[in-house]
Amino acid sequence: MNLTTPRDALSSLWQLAGLPADALDFVDLTGAEPVLPSFFAVGTAAQSTIAAAALAACELGHARGTPRQRVAVDMLAAAVECTGWFSLDGEPPQLWDPFSGLYRCADGHVRVHANFAHHRDGALRLLGLDPATARREDAQDALLRWRALDFEDAAADAGLVATALRTFDAWDATPQGRSLAGQPLLTIERIDDGAPPMALPPLGADDQPLAGIRVLELTRILAGPVGGKALAAYGGDVMLVNAPHLPNIAAIADTSRGKRSAQVDLRGEAGRAELSRLVAGAHVFIQGYRPGAIAARGFGPQALARIRPGIVAVSLSAYGTQGPWAGRRGFDSLVQTAMGFNHEEGQAFGGDDAQPRPMPMQILDEASGYLIAFGAAAALWRQQREGGSWHVQVSLAQTGQWLRRLGRVAEGPKAVAPASLAPWLETSDSGFGALCAIRHSAQLARTAARYARPSMPPGSHPPLWE
Repeated sequence: MNLTTPRDALSSLWQLAGLPADALDFVDLTGAEPVLPSFFAVGTAAQSTIAAAALAACELGHARGTPRQRVAVDMLAAAVECTGWFSLDGEPPQLWDPFSGLYRCADGHVRVHANFAHHRDGALRLLGLDPATARREDAQDALLRWRALDFEDAAADAGLVATALRTFDAWDATPQGRSLAGQPLLTIERIDDGAPPMALPPLGADDQPLAGIRVLELTRILAGPVGGKALAAYGGDVMLVNAPHLPNIAAIADTSRGKRSAQVDLRGEAGRAELSRLVAGAHVFIQGYRPGAIAARGFGPQALARIRPGIVAVSLSAYGTQGPWAGRRGFDSLVQTAMGFNHEEGQAFGGDDAQPRPMPMQILDEASGYLIAFGAAAALWRQQREGGSWHVQVSLAQTGQWLRRLGRVAEGPKAVAPASLAPWLETSDSGFGALCAIRHSAQLARTAARYARPSMPPGSHPPLWE
């Protein structure tokens, strides 16, 4: 398949969202593949989704009465941003639990995600091991007695997160692969017709395009937080809402830039009433929990529209809204493994006998995050014209299908040297320590992208709109 150009990828996204074609005259895309060592078009995926998010935010600003402004995104800068690198007090954190990763099985490989303790301990117990004493080599020895697909199914039945390594052809033959093949990259749907266009706060010529837009973000793992961070970079008033009893990953220090960070416990009536009050003042609601979990607490898209007519609800899932895996838990590394990317990347770099190889960043998470920001801004733009409440749906697996359709990088990835991060780093104070992280890669000509609030730990802010 011929490699899709970044501009064609962006134009396709723009058309899918129903945004005005003439706005594309205001975007500049520089650079070319390969920019990181991958035979997949990870640079194109990063650049086009970041450009889409930034341009859609600017188009919403234009709809609010300000002149259009140029948006420029360089491919290398976008790809580097999507590596998600950061350090705290001079030290990059350990992002992976020692038990996370790829294991050999009796007939193939499985990938286990163990970054949350309950997932790690559950997987070890499934293998007949004591979490208090088990070593990684013990897990490897135990998995050699399992068939890969059997362990994948047993883990899913136990509410754990592990997937078997597949080829593209094997994935395409699964019921979930067949279901995904006919689904679009994302959906933006009006879910009621009764709400008039929402009155958005006035916007001055020098204001960022999303100034005054209130975003509730109920997410924990990478894609959702990246989407909220992008909206904050364009001026959105983003409130990250965590549950006090649930763990987070280390990347929260990076992805909380620009956000308020509150805690609400939805297990009780008081917490649900608190969140309802926040929803009543919000324009966007983003959630990335297991499909159905937030709806079961009373905050599904239709319920949100009743509380706040005109709201844009954004739902993130691992494997999409259709097919037998629609309700299954999943993370980027697992989706890469299940869908065939790790196998194909390994073969491209080393031949038939090569070890499976991950892509050089969590591109399914990162691109899905920017698609969340894009979908939210695009739906708000349409809400201003058409009224109604809206629902945007994004999934890691649908992003993966799209990445495959972008084509393959024919030559050069093996020779790509690791990119120097220095040109793109910025340091700021945070509630986690001195945070050195990669600045946002979209350059807005008039109102520069920036994070107005420092990154803070969960519960640092009250659950109130000021």
